[in-house]
Amino acid sequence: MGNNMDAVLIAKERTSLSEDAFYEIVVWQVPSPVPGSGHGFKYRLALVVRGECILRYDNERGKGDHRHIGEREEPFEFTTLEALLTAFERDMERMLA
Repeated sequence: MGNNMDAVLIAKERTSLSEDAFYEIVVWQVPSPVPGSGHGFKYRLALVVRGECILRYDNERGKGDHRHIGEREEPFEFTTLEALLTAFERDMERMLA
């Protein structure tokens, strides 16, 4: 639908961690929650190593907030953007250790 017109991009960054690893953070503020989520953000946080996404937090339409760790997908409870970023960083550190 045409609702995306009102979405505001509040973060879009790609950070290189090494020659073959980077992470990307994209966050939109949306006028009404994405179906399945109870907050006003649409986001995608991804860690890519050697061309493969090994960690992803997102809230695609209808699925609500969840994360992918390798092949596994599990629900994630969204509280604040800050908590989301902290959880993502923690998972990233653990996976890259």
